[in-house]
Amino acid sequence: MTATEAEAPAPTGRTGGATVEFRGLRRAFGTTVALDGLDLTAHPGELLALLGPSGCGKTTALRVLAGFEQPDAGDVLVDGRDITAVSAHRRGTGMVFQSYSLFPHLTALENTAFGLRMRGTGRAERQRRAAELLDLVGLSHLADRFPHQMSGGQQQRVALARALALRPRVLLLDEPLSALDAKVRLSLREEIRRLQLDLGITTLFVTHDQEEALSMADRVAVLRSGRVEQVAEPGELYARPATAFVAEFVGTMSRVPAERTSSTGTVDVLGMRLPVSGELPAAGELDALVRPEAVALTADPHGPATVVAAAFLGATTRLTVRLPEGTEVKADLPTETAAALPIGSRAALALPERPVLVDHRRVP
Repeated sequence: MTATEAEAPAPTGRTGGATVEFRGLRRAFGTTVALDGLDLTAHPGELLALLGPSGCGKTTALRVLAGFEQPDAGDVLVDGRDITAVSAHRRGTGMVFQSYSLFPHLTALENTAFGLRMRGTGRAERQRRAAELLDLVGLSHLADRFPHQMSGGQQQRVALARALALRPRVLLLDEPLSALDAKVRLSLREEIRRLQLDLGITTLFVTHDQEEALSMADRVAVLRSGRVEQVAEPGELYARPATAFVAEFVGTMSRVPAERTSSTGTVDVLGMRLPVSGELPAAGELDALVRPEAVALTADPHGPATVVAAAFLGATTRLTVRLPEGTEVKADLPTETAAALPIGSRAALALPERPVLVDHRRVP
C-alpha cells in the first residue's frame, strides 16, 4: 500500500474530493494493449467503480493515476491540473492493494503512521493522527498488534487507515476485498462505503465482482479491452445496458432467438412482438437478451419449454428451461411458485412488453 501527501482537512471531516479525468490514455506492455484511448471522469466525492474482466485495463488505469505507471499517450488531470508527469508522492492519492502490504515488524499503529513518519511529521502528531484513523476504522483496540496477530479483514482496515493518514483527496482501491471470505467482504465493503461518504473522498474502486460494484458505487464504468464500454449509475447500468457485452457482464442474461419483423425497430421473441432497445443489427440472425426476472413461467403440459434445472436462492428459485431447438432460458420465480414446476415438467413462457436488447446470434 502506498499513500501520498495532499493538503486537505483532517480525516474526521469531509476532504472535498477532487475531479479526476483520464483523457485518451494509452498504455501497452509489449504487444499487449492495456489502455486503448481511455476517456473517463470521476466527479468530486463520488465512488466510481471500474468493473470488467481480467486484462481489461482496470488496474493499469489506477496505477497510471497513482503515478506507478506512465502512459504511452494521453493525460491524467486532477481538478483540471495535468499531473501526468508529476511524481507519485506528489499526486495527493492514497492507494490500498489487494495484498494489504503491511510491514510485518510494525504494529497497527506504526503501520498507520508510516507515511507520516516518512513525511517528517513529529512523533506526537503522527501517533495522534494514526490513533484517530484506527478509531475511524474501528481498530483502536488493536493498535499494538502486529499483522500476524490480526485477521485478513483487520489487516485490510489497517491498510485503509494508512492510506487515509496523509489526507488524500483521491483514494484508490485495487480489488481490496478479493482475498477475504464472503462474510468479511460484505462487512468491509459496507464500512468502506460509509467512510467514503463520511469523508467525501473521490474514490476509484477496481473490482471484477459485479455485486461489489453495483452495491457500493455511485457510478460504474464497465471496461473492455482498455476502453469504457458504458458508465452509468448502477440501476441504469443493470436495467438499460448499452451493449450486449455490458448486459452479459453485469448480471445474468439468457439469449433467446429473435426474428426480424416487417415493422421498423421490432422483433418477434417467443411469439411476442417487442420493441428493440438501441440499434437493430443491419443483417444476420438475432438473439434477444433477457434477464431471468423478466421471464414468466407457468405450468402447462402442452407448453414448449421443459424445466431442466433448479437452483434454490432463498426467497427465489432460478429455473432453467429448454426450448425445442435447444435454447436454454433462465427464469427467477418466487420459491413457492417454482415448487409447481419440478424438473421435467412442461411450461409456457412470456416476456413483458418492453424493449429488449438485440445482438447478433452467437455461433455455438
